Amino acid sequence: MTIQENIQKGLQLAFQNIFNHSVENQDLALAPTRKEFEGTYTFVVFPYLKISRTTPENTATLLGEYLQENVKEVAGFNVVKGFLNLVLDQSSWLDLFTKIYQNPSRGQMPSNGKRVMVEYSSPNTNKPLHLGHLRNNFLGYSVAQILEANGYEVIKSNLVNDRGIHICKSMVAYLRFGNGETPESSGLKGDHLAGKYYVLFDKEYKNEIKELVASGQTEEAAKKNAPILLEAQEMLRKWEANDQETVALWKQMNTWVYAGFDETYRKMGVEFDKFYYESDTYLLGKDIVEEGLQKGVFFKKEDNSVWVDLTDEGLDEKLVLRGDGTSVYITQDMGTADLKYEDFQIDKSVYVVGNEQDYHFDVLFKILKKLGRPYGEGLYHLSYGMVDLPTGKMKSREGTVVDADDLMQEMVDTAEKHTKELGKIEGFSTEQAEELYQILGLGALKYFLLKVDPKKRMLFNPQESIEFQGFTGPFVQYSHARIASILRKADQIGVNYQKADFTGIGSIAQSESDLIYLLNEFENKLRLAGEEYSPSIIAHYLFELAKEYNRFYADQQIFAEEKPELVAFRVALSSLTAQTIKKGMGLLGIQVPDRM
Repeated sequence: MTIQENIQKGLQLAFQNIFNHSVENQDLALAPTRKEFEGTYTFVVFPYLKISRTTPENTATLLGEYLQENVKEVAGFNVVKGFLNLVLDQSSWLDLFTKIYQNPSRGQMPSNGKRVMVEYSSPNTNKPLHLGHLRNNFLGYSVAQILEANGYEVIKSNLVNDRGIHICKSMVAYLRFGNGETPESSGLKGDHLAGKYYVLFDKEYKNEIKELVASGQTEEAAKKNAPILLEAQEMLRKWEANDQETVALWKQMNTWVYAGFDETYRKMGVEFDKFYYESDTYLLGKDIVEEGLQKGVFFKKEDNSVWVDLTDEGLDEKLVLRGDGTSVYITQDMGTADLKYEDFQIDKSVYVVGNEQDYHFDVLFKILKKLGRPYGEGLYHLSYGMVDLPTGKMKSREGTVVDADDLMQEMVDTAEKHTKELGKIEGFSTEQAEELYQILGLGALKYFLLKVDPKKRMLFNPQESIEFQGFTGPFVQYSHARIASILRKADQIGVNYQKADFTGIGSIAQSESDLIYLLNEFENKLRLAGEEYSPSIIAHYLFELAKEYNRFYADQQIFAEEKPELVAFRVALSSLTAQTIKKGMGLLGIQVPDRM
């Protein structure tokens, strides 16, 4: 049992023996003691005063005395009103450290036998990835890593929006203005090339509207009658009719775009196990509509359209198939959900999609539950807020959307400038320095985007994110590099810190027990991050761990200590901290340097 479990067991016995009342272990919550008070764990007695029938102070004192006498880990206690602060025995800390130091599988839970799919990215093939996609991709990849560490088998999937009117707009503009341009001839990445023609379409469309308005049409009519829009609509019709020339152009432009996306994904450090394409899935779901009608989950209206009534679920009626038999988005999403289950028999399905789709997923999940899908209870929408930039920062080539490639390169350039100013690359070769700029730039970007609760809208400040002090990725990365330097020195002078047992070294300092306490919290934070699908929990934990280590480092002279066993213990404590930082940052998709 862990220290916490032993204390909870002791509290359970205390309630039984002192107050003749049975309390379940899971109801006896322990919180970290606030820094201004002595202690490690705090037990709040207010909820139990009906049981004790005495004052908060007296209740806490009676429980504290029982624990001190009967639980070997509890060396002392103090009471602040209704708060029982427990002081742990020195040997308990060393027992705990030895236990976690010897655990080779720490940070990786055993398999729970469950399979989860995390769907993220979901780009459109008519333009490059942008700042919003960065938050989406980093969230999806990190949640996948966290769930895998929690014992799930994880499938990372990407549903690519590769069809529809927006794709045809890029294709029409390319036919009109492209003159056979290719990524090779233009020097542009394929996704940027497609994006260029999407912008050109919009520009030409606006010009044609102006001309039609000038010739006497209303603006509303002009928007519908602009020749370039009619061309795009006709192209979509041809694509759906499998016209060979149209499909050939569509395939060619998508091939360019996928090559561009692959390059961006490599820079991001994200990957996928399975790609789904809307061109394959957009006709799915009609059989489910028929099934729903037979089950009485759906109903038809006079115009032959099919609906679901969700008023008893606090929503309204929702269209699932048009009167002419054509699909709406929810139709194909039902079909795709079934397809995913057929492919992988998943227990859970996590959709990483912006919060503008909250209503859509609420409806989709309620429908799938009504239909009795076996995966219905395991559906989760990881809804996230938009990312804003400070005004005037990093204008994109289109002037409105911040391009992902541009932003990542800007972060690497900023990391280079900042690192050179601080003189942190002495003795580095050119290649080593370039690698460090990549690690720091992308680490700063990822950490800043992941440290915020996914549900919140956020402001990304590139300059702030790259700082080596404060709540940033580079601060955590620098802490790892500092420890790596300590470990190199320890190896050089022959410190045997890999030894298994530190229980006999005597007393340890407060800064050391504080650090052990935080190291012991890693797996608790990992579980919580998995339960809440929130990488921000890991990001906050790593910041606190790095701060705690730096306090320990300032407090204890590692190599100036005269006792060899204490030197070995402090180096081992440093080594475990570095391992935890590396593992935790890996869960966020962030690399850590060994030198800075």
